[in-house]
Amino acid sequence: MLKKGISASKGYAIGRVVIKKEQELNVVEKKVEDIVAEKQRLKDAAEASREQLTKIKEKAEREVGKDKAAVFESHMMLLDDPEFTGAIEMNIESSSVNAEKALKDVVDMYMGIFAAMEDEYMRERAADVKDVGDRILKNLLGVTSGDLSDIEENTVVVAHDLTPSDTAQLDKSKVIAFLTNIGGRTSHSAIMARTLEIPAVVGLQNITEEVKDGDLVIVDGIEGIVEINPSEEIIKAYEDKKAKFQGEQEELRKLISVETVTKAGKRVEVVGNIGKPEDVHQVIENGGDGVGLFRTEFLYMDRNDMPTEEEQFESYKYVAEKLEGKPVVIRTLDIGGDKKLPYLPLPEEMNPFLGYRAIRLCLDRKDIFKVQLRALLRASAYGNIKIMFPMISSVSEFLEAKKVLNECMEELKAEGKEFNANLEVGMMVEIPAAAVAADEFAKHADFFSIGTNDLIQYTLAADRMNEKISYLYDPMHPAVLALIKNTIDAAHRAGKWCGMCGEVAGDERVIPLLVEYDLDEFSMSATSILKAKQIIMETEVL
Repeated sequence: MLKKGISASKGYAIGRVVIKKEQELNVVEKKVEDIVAEKQRLKDAAEASREQLTKIKEKAEREVGKDKAAVFESHMMLLDDPEFTGAIEMNIESSSVNAEKALKDVVDMYMGIFAAMEDEYMRERAADVKDVGDRILKNLLGVTSGDLSDIEENTVVVAHDLTPSDTAQLDKSKVIAFLTNIGGRTSHSAIMARTLEIPAVVGLQNITEEVKDGDLVIVDGIEGIVEINPSEEIIKAYEDKKAKFQGEQEELRKLISVETVTKAGKRVEVVGNIGKPEDVHQVIENGGDGVGLFRTEFLYMDRNDMPTEEEQFESYKYVAEKLEGKPVVIRTLDIGGDKKLPYLPLPEEMNPFLGYRAIRLCLDRKDIFKVQLRALLRASAYGNIKIMFPMISSVSEFLEAKKVLNECMEELKAEGKEFNANLEVGMMVEIPAAAVAADEFAKHADFFSIGTNDLIQYTLAADRMNEKISYLYDPMHPAVLALIKNTIDAAHRAGKWCGMCGEVAGDERVIPLLVEYDLDEFSMSATSILKAKQIIMETEVL
């Protein structure tokens, strides 16, 4: 029997099923009279959760590294966040309800905020809030988690979902793959699977009902396929695929320190997309030539106030120093519309994707914008930082953004603070108008970076998150390809360079065409870098 899901981590595995069973967490609303005692119950459960997370974090640091274990730092920060815990306590007080019900209401609210966001990475952060909420709830109810400590070798873990806590506690000497009903490529469990280098298929909908403990399964992390109790013939075919894949991975690792040069002799940069400062380590480990997209909005999330100039400066400086002179392209704040911050009230909009967001918000709220630009400029003294403005649709917008940047330069100069006055300033090309008028923009921008995720959906009027019309979201559509080529050609005519930081940059089907179009920089998730380097170096341009 064959099941199709989403490939979350590449590779092949053949093993026996162990289903992770979770005790159902039933929240029953109860009225309480002793508010003080109920708030103390909440504090005790939160403290027990903190102790558990500390142990999990220490184990994860030993097994997958400090940077990958940083997710548990954010979980502990949520426990310490007065806006999160304070909202639960306030709910207990105002409604005279038990801690379980007050907790559920607040967790549901936070999850709703994240789940409504356009960015897939941000939507998956709802799982972090749920993970923390479930941990506190289990401690309130006295429920223990499904135990995976006593498993045998060659185990394929099957679960409805795996939280970051679950994946960090997996015994990687025994667990060879995992399968889940829900989840996507950017969920923490998927990221952890890629870090552990074990195959994973997620989004299988009902895999927990389709298999039973002890079933033999083949996990195809390349195609996102699961074969349940396969024939000997299928097993043999996959054993051959597995051996071939392992050989290919060994060959790819040889490219870590190799420069990416096309058959025509052009040096191309293959760089990584990151969301948090710690993500830079994975880019370096995978042989990345730098960072092509640092999504700075993640510095603004999971907190109850704006990050200060000093906090941002330290984050940008950290990445710049770790890259030791390699470029890091930092995108200014892309928030608003569908991506909301709890501490930044924004108007409700009919079309948030086309609304008050990104550079539009920043130019309207220069008080927020200038804090970030000052931090970026100060960090530029410590490495090869390039600044990129998102959601640019007119030349006047770009020039206005540069004007604010120049004002920040003058301020820092007056204060005697160091920065690179000659750093490159570019723009995202993600709106069709910018791609069509690329020649005009190229007169003012130092570089372009094509954001294909938005460019495709705006060009084809197809919401990439709408499953009903996902068939329309096509990176190979002639109109999309024409806009990409026009952008690259316009940059080159003006003597500027052009990169791409959308998902298409790491799409193995499209990479050869982008080489033919003479794209200068490919930016993608760190785990895609080595394969992209190989394809670029082997592509014959006609």
